[in-house]
Amino acid sequence: MTAPADRLWRHPAFLKLWAAQTISSFGARIAREGLPMTAVLVLKASPAAMGALAAVGLAAYALVGVGAGVLADRAPRRALMIGADLGRVAVMVAVPAAALAHALSIAGVAVALALSSALSVIFDVADHAFLPSVVGPSQLVDGNARLASTDAAAEIAGPAAAGLLFQLLSAPVAVGASALTYLASALCLAGLPPQPRDAGAAAAPGSLSPLAGFRVVLAHPLLRPIWLMAVLGDFFGWFFGALYILYALAVLRLTTTELGFTIAAGGVGALVGAAAAPLVARRLGAGAAIVATAFAMGLSSFLIPLAGGAPLAAMSLLIAGQLTGDALRTVGEIAQTSLRQSVLPAAELGRAAGAFATGRGMAGFAGALIGGALGGLIGPRETLLLAAAGVAAPPLVGFASPLRRARADTAT
Repeated sequence: MTAPADRLWRHPAFLKLWAAQTISSFGARIAREGLPMTAVLVLKASPAAMGALAAVGLAAYALVGVGAGVLADRAPRRALMIGADLGRVAVMVAVPAAALAHALSIAGVAVALALSSALSVIFDVADHAFLPSVVGPSQLVDGNARLASTDAAAEIAGPAAAGLLFQLLSAPVAVGASALTYLASALCLAGLPPQPRDAGAAAAPGSLSPLAGFRVVLAHPLLRPIWLMAVLGDFFGWFFGALYILYALAVLRLTTTELGFTIAAGGVGALVGAAAAPLVARRLGAGAAIVATAFAMGLSSFLIPLAGGAPLAAMSLLIAGQLTGDALRTVGEIAQTSLRQSVLPAAELGRAAGAFATGRGMAGFAGALIGGALGGLIGPRETLLLAAAGVAAPPLVGFASPLRRARADTAT
């Protein structure tokens, strides 16, 4: 009998979706690193400014999340993904154009972050809701693992390419290069036929309110603790998100190339996590995998603020943190997504994904602002130590809930 994972290699629709996400993910990593690098090294952004920049992107993500969920349950999901890709092409072309015109500013970078974040949440929400219409229930964990594996590959190559491109050319040019990847992603999706369940039109019209996704998630005994864990984790995690590049470049004195390869090490960890996730989810159960990886992530996060000494010595601890943290995070994210897709009807998946995006975005927004402000007051390293302590909180939620006994093949 052919295993579900083996059948995916001969699944044309999944392969086209996989190709689109692979190309898009690579460009997203270049843009993600290129915009903050531009702010630090070209525009000389302060810790507070870096926190504000991260918060702007997260605010857009949070504000668009619930609306994106409603859209994904009302409109064709493939069309939403193509539109988001084309919108990001326009945004990423505008950044190098502004730089060439000597008109780029912190405010301009903030606008680019806000727009790209808003479009990314539309793409991500539609993508999460679209996958169950492409593959069967028994293929969800393996399908999510394949998609995560290419995210991991992009995490390896994208940041390293951004660092090298910055040194050879400039960060705005590296950001502009990502426009080509979004265009290629849109072309791949355009060749994918709409799926019979590719819309949320079956959902009751009265249930398509902006708050419907929160009602779906918070009323569910398994999704509620996952949502709370994600919100707590992103609040403290964005202390790292706001200060990591500044900490590495200004405190640890890494070069942009060293930083690019350090971040790329996280992609290696994520690749390992994506490969291991199906086995872990089947052996432990999805719920136990979510709780266990959250606990281990809390421990590994201390490696980052403890880094110090000569740049290469500091880089080795950062790499260790990236490897372990990203591997654990990937296993947990695959388990979370697969469990959500397994326990909810197809017509509610968009709104649930929107509720997760908004909750996490709001938590990240607050975390980035507070983390950036604390970084300016007490120092980046001290702020990251506080963040590491905070990352230990989410698994306590999971331990106190039925989540630890849940499996991804739970029937709705």
